[in-house]
Amino acid sequence: MGRYQEAHRRSLEDPSGFWAEAAAALRWRRPWDRVLDPSNPPRPRWFEGGEVNTCENALDIHVEQGRGDQPALVWDSAVAKQTARFTYRELLQEVARFAGALQRLGATKGDRVVIYMPMIPEAVIAMLACARIGAVHSVVFGGFAAHELAARIDHATPRLVICASCGLEPGRTVPYKPMVDKALALSKHKPERCVVLQRPQERAELTAGRDLTWEDAVADAQPAACVTVAAGDPLYILYTSGTTGRPKGVVRDNGGHAVALKWSMANIYDARPGEPYWAASDIGWVVGHSYIVYAPLLNGNTTILYEGKPVGTPDAGAFWRVISQHGVKTLFTAPTAFRAIRREDPEGNFIRQWQPMKSLRALFLAGERCDPETLKWAQDTLQVPVVDHWWQTETGWPICANPLGLEAFPVKPGSATRPVPGYDVRVLDESGQEVPRGQSGAIAIRLPLPPGCLPTLYQDDAGFEAAYLERYPGHYLTGDGGFFDPDGYLSIMGRIDDVINVAGHRLATGAMEEVLASHQDVAECAVVGVDDALKGEVPVGFVVLKSGVQREEPQLVEELVALVRERIGPVAFFKQAAVVSKLPKTRSGKILRGTIRKIADAQPYSVPPTIEDPATLDEMGRALARLGYARRP
Repeated sequence: MGRYQEAHRRSLEDPSGFWAEAAAALRWRRPWDRVLDPSNPPRPRWFEGGEVNTCENALDIHVEQGRGDQPALVWDSAVAKQTARFTYRELLQEVARFAGALQRLGATKGDRVVIYMPMIPEAVIAMLACARIGAVHSVVFGGFAAHELAARIDHATPRLVICASCGLEPGRTVPYKPMVDKALALSKHKPERCVVLQRPQERAELTAGRDLTWEDAVADAQPAACVTVAAGDPLYILYTSGTTGRPKGVVRDNGGHAVALKWSMANIYDARPGEPYWAASDIGWVVGHSYIVYAPLLNGNTTILYEGKPVGTPDAGAFWRVISQHGVKTLFTAPTAFRAIRREDPEGNFIRQWQPMKSLRALFLAGERCDPETLKWAQDTLQVPVVDHWWQTETGWPICANPLGLEAFPVKPGSATRPVPGYDVRVLDESGQEVPRGQSGAIAIRLPLPPGCLPTLYQDDAGFEAAYLERYPGHYLTGDGGFFDPDGYLSIMGRIDDVINVAGHRLATGAMEEVLASHQDVAECAVVGVDDALKGEVPVGFVVLKSGVQREEPQLVEELVALVRERIGPVAFFKQAAVVSKLPKTRSGKILRGTIRKIADAQPYSVPPTIEDPATLDEMGRALARLGYARRP
């Protein structure tokens, strides 16, 4: 039995023993009474009775154990053209001082603090400072519209708001403070104070009596000691997309979260203490929470905080520059970033210029299903293991991965490899029965969920059960569909609602996207199902061409239709596609398939607050109109 198989078997058969060993790597202020209370599998309590402080395990312990002079955080801003380094000792001093400032402003254990900041060191400092005093942070992605920020303020009812004067985008400054002011005017709940970090690119106006600058907040503040919290106490609330129109706040606890993240760094990512580790995401998303801030610091790594884009700051070599200059060993980013890089530099010229493979040991991709063509391109150009792994905001850490630190498996493009220890993953049919390997179904996780996963939604236990637990009793519904192959590899084919019904045949749009992406001229693509009077639903494809490629649309569409017919068959009824310059996406890289479908079906829709470029929806409407859709009767 290999290391992976033994670890996975033990994690399911003896979860208490397995996770007790993992938890021993942390400092506990009080040992737990029991690792797992099994009496209520839908709502497991991990490390019951234990007391801990996440910030202490991320900073203080490393300084005490001799890592004080090691870089903890490296800020690299391609847009501000600045870099900054903080050793573990320096970062601890900054965090303790700002934690003292929070306490002086009235924040105490259990209070919520909303953080609305770009990718700057102070954002990380604010998060860790909250963890240090037991306050619950809720980071809202910088640039969210005011009404979305107001909705989160009303839901979380924070005592304080921490923001920056502005964010930076290529060629422009994005004022943040006016959005905060508007949100605070709109919200029913009124936070007591607002701390503003004044960036040199744009200074914000302050509201007398409510606002104060970061500098004034920390002036003469006394460093705060770590506050003891229960393992089950919340560390943060992170709002994620929902279908009800009301905020859906994922709650993360302190104890299980720290245990799972620290375990994952060594066993999944093969990241070793002291090494530079880079998650090229944003702190406003779960990847940023887990793998920019908490996991690398819990593991004693140097974490890279990057303010910039994969292309355009200044070119498609931005990632390779960062890896080369900072000696990054492990890179974690979204497939959409690599599709953008590949589109601009298909021959990998910038890779040869910067030679990131001199330090880079592995690349991990997550956030959206990685098409095999992009994965193969990354493998061929970087010559390092490329791991497409799968997890969710709700789980906080990977569900399926190629666990390089435990046992490296052969890569199968299109698959997320195998379930991570702790996760009992099943593929179920509509009646809740497991389907045979090779057959698609709904992906669910048999309860209890492992440490680190959400225990509930903030102030919405009923919503948590309805969204995740009711459809398949005894299981957590992931909302994704896919299948296990004969070797036990799991392939994720997209959200369950991305399975379309064409004349009674259930087909995954992800399979069609895989075919379109294999075309030599296609950089990225999306397939959505639209209403059809005869078939019920039919697929429509949208493709973005590689940089420099110019094709007549009718000829290209003919080739794409032929490809789908050849590889999937006539049953797919794939007959229509359009070329667009960009796909509508969220800022985290997810394609807005649901919104595209609403446009196609002439249904009312709202512009999602997470959208990267609202103009892409207008272009999508024009493309659909050319195909005969997006027209009201």
